Amino acid sequence: MADATAPLHALVAGELGQPAPEAARRLSEEIRRRHGASLAAVVFYGSCLRKQTHEGVLDFYALVDSYREAYDSRLLAAVNAVLPPNVFYLEIESPLGTLRSKYALVSTRDFERATAPEALRPSIWARFCQPSVLVYARDEAARQAVAEAATRSIVTAVAQGLSLLPGEADTFSIQLDDFWQNTLRETYAAEMRPESPETIRSVYLAGPERFDRAARAGLDVLMERGWLRWRDEGDRVFVELAAAARRRSARAWRRRRPVRKVVYLVSLLKTAMTFGDWLPYALWKLERHTGTHIDLSERQRRHPFLWGWPVFWRGLRRRDLR
Repeated sequence: MADATAPLHALVAGELGQPAPEAARRLSEEIRRRHGASLAAVVFYGSCLRKQTHEGVLDFYALVDSYREAYDSRLLAAVNAVLPPNVFYLEIESPLGTLRSKYALVSTRDFERATAPEALRPSIWARFCQPSVLVYARDEAARQAVAEAATRSIVTAVAQGLSLLPGEADTFSIQLDDFWQNTLRETYAAEMRPESPETIRSVYLAGPERFDRAARAGLDVLMERGWLRWRDEGDRVFVELAAAARRRSARAWRRRRPVRKVVYLVSLLKTAMTFGDWLPYALWKLERHTGTHIDLSERQRRHPFLWGWPVFWRGLRRRDLR
């Protein structure tokens, strides 16, 4: 790896190597049981990791060698290959009580591709520029693949975040807390996810020193690549980056916005097919993040595909799901 990347890779590897909580280990074992020898790695991330709790729904990514080998169903393998990832709900009983999780299944190759700046959707690099824990790795190759993808996620987040800042100047200074919150806000909006400013701020405040260290390391990588120059100014950083390059990157981000929304809605439909009892979960998630409560009729509960979608359209119109 390039010299400038080594400190960032070390940061990420240290985070991934932290001991996984017992709840995450138990759920990971069930994911392994479901998908067998094709499973290369299970990565734990998200709000339950930040809060160090097993209350709520734990979030995982499961990386596999082959979609065909990961499933008994050819249909599930096919839709996973066409529009990764597939998302599943998993609930188990344990000495800790009922453990609930959702996990996204994706091939290692697709996972790596999704951390690059040219990825259509920011969902993977936006998640893995944040801390995560490697609960299971089949071997050293799988461990390294996850570490390199997470490292690339931070570099992508820093590069994209700079291009999404307001202003046209070639030189500018930024506060890193504002930078990260703006970047996260843009990525959540791109995924049409209902996250409040307080929630976005809480992501940064869960590890401000870590995020600032990751940003500085990412800036070093981008400077080594000749994309920018930067210097530290204490609680701020001063960046020299051609305005034309920022505009090109920002235009590319905006051009992809309509396509991302279509892909998101198609993905939502696909997740409804794989997830299980998806509508009550989705409305619980909506209420948790926005405070908006929606009661379901018995007909909507029994036939969510037929009658549940108007609930989502109503939420979209009110911008609850943006």
